[in-house]
Amino acid sequence: MITELGKHLRKIRIDHGEILKNMADKLGVTSSFLSAVEIGKRNIPDGWIDNISQWYDLDQSETQALKEEAALAVTSTKINLINAGSKQRNAALIFARNFGDLSDEEAQVILNMFKGRS
Repeated sequence: MITELGKHLRKIRIDHGEILKNMADKLGVTSSFLSAVEIGKRNIPDGWIDNISQWYDLDQSETQALKEEAALAVTSTKINLINAGSKQRNAALIFARNFGDLSDEEAQVILNMFKGRS
């Protein structure tokens, strides 16, 4: 299923008369990789939004919309545990193991805990 980010990228291509391959070539990836990003099977690589924004002369609000859509389309993330203490490591691992079982209410509690920290 195509993500909001994917819809937006397609709209940019259509507005500029390009096909998937054109944008993929500009980004230095295969058409299949770009398609995987659009449908949410791959995370959008760092730097893509800035490049797309520059190449397609997007205004600030459209660039911000792409950034927000990209954040919502993330399928996986890594946590750097190199400098974490044992309690932080344990918390991260337990959270990761139980993430899929969180209710919306529990997720909201966690969001509220971290509001204003990022």
